[in-house]
Amino acid sequence: MSTTQVRSPIFFLVALLGLVTVTTPTAHADAVDSNFLNALKAKGVTFASSQAAIQAGHQVCDELDQGRATQDVANDVMQQSSLDGYHAGFFVGVSIAAFCPRHSGQ
Repeated sequence: MSTTQVRSPIFFLVALLGLVTVTTPTAHADAVDSNFLNALKAKGVTFASSQAAIQAGHQVCDELDQGRATQDVANDVMQQSSLDGYHAGFFVGVSIAAFCPRHSGQ
């Protein structure tokens, strides 16, 4: 099984790290994060750290909240990482399921 490494953060994530601190104060958030990370691991999608993966997942939701189409966000993920189309789409889908289910079905 090959592992796909996300080499560069998506959507200006580096700039956002200086501006936003993501916290998960509840056990529910911890369970959501763990399920998200486990789903990525099961498909061989890896990040430099768990926190980087979680932040990238939240950034997907931020982009969708701004009115971007799911397919456009997936294309951006693909272009700004080493993920192929399948894995980029999977990453967007699992991000939506975990962090912003309000965008499911779009």
